[in-house]
Amino acid sequence: MPAMGPFPHPADGCKPASPPALTADQQHKYDELLAAAQSWETLPKTSAKNAEQAALSDDERMWLTRECLLRYLRASKWNLAHAIKRVQDTLIWRREYGTDTFTADYISEENATGKQVLLGFDNEGRPCLYLLPNKQNTKNSPKQVEHLVYMLERTLEIAPPGQESLALLIDFRNSSAGSQPSIGTGRQVLHILQNHYPERLGRALITHLPWYVTTFLKLVSPFIDPVTKTKMRYNEPLTDHIPSSQLMKNAGGEVDFEYDHSVYWPALASLAAERRKERKERWEAAGKVIGESEIYLWGGEEKSVGVKEEGKTEAVENGVAKDEEKTDKKEEAIETAKKEEDKSSVLADDDDLDEKKAADLVNGVAKMNVQDAQEPVRVAAA
Repeated sequence: MPAMGPFPHPADGCKPASPPALTADQQHKYDELLAAAQSWETLPKTSAKNAEQAALSDDERMWLTRECLLRYLRASKWNLAHAIKRVQDTLIWRREYGTDTFTADYISEENATGKQVLLGFDNEGRPCLYLLPNKQNTKNSPKQVEHLVYMLERTLEIAPPGQESLALLIDFRNSSAGSQPSIGTGRQVLHILQNHYPERLGRALITHLPWYVTTFLKLVSPFIDPVTKTKMRYNEPLTDHIPSSQLMKNAGGEVDFEYDHSVYWPALASLAAERRKERKERWEAAGKVIGESEIYLWGGEEKSVGVKEEGKTEAVENGVAKDEEKTDKKEEAIETAKKEEDKSSVLADDDDLDEKKAADLVNGVAKMNVQDAQEPVRVAAA
């Protein structure tokens, strides 16, 4: 079957599993984090000390979904103070880095050869992002990192309702060691993925590993947490994980896909823009609620969190409930977070690499020349 652009939907029957129910303690932590987020009227424009404050935009408020907050809680091992700090840090980073300002035209040059391709969905409905190092077409630069961030954002935007993660397909076939990445670039990529996209990797399918990548993986294996290790698969048949009808032929599937930048790139941009528009309209129609359901926003079979059982919409203005009970709850959450923060001098995730380990890891990347594996990739939606 031929394909020129991303698929809009997963194959029939490919659906995400339902998330486990929260425990009473987890629900309490979530309620407190939500209340804290609802209380944020302004945040610094940058990470600089004493940076100017700016009000949260509608896009930032919409980004603060129920599932987003839960992802940060899980990544923070349900430590409320850590989760609050991490969510705020990501909002500030997105402002400073310009995540929402990268346009298709600006990034176009980086993906001219199709080194990153969004194509198809796996058996659980995860959008598949191909990373094809042999298609590398640009020299090491900050724009390569911006390209990766742009593709991560587009990949997550086309996920079906209820699916929060992506499948990463890294094919090292016909790739070479190439030029060494700079230590600065390596550190930046590690920081972004580790701190600002928690709980987003659902599966990593790695094929045709050259010796230097295999050696590198053995070196860093002690620093990979057990949960992440369970998500990594090496040289397994991709048809075990992805329906043939949504998998490229050269990867063992049935999709006859040849990257044509003039066709694929505008098709991806159009699909992503359409999904963003629909999401924004749903969010506005439901009252612009902070903590909105991603399933509802993504068009799934779930009502807005602002809709009560009797069908009445909860009064919300700028994402903050007006009643006194919720106001008290916000104040209580802030006080609780402060107390927890006083108890802990370390705000980083327990799974995060410390500075020395991160430096060792990046140095290993540079020496092994695996830049190509982390660079832009082909991606098509199903």
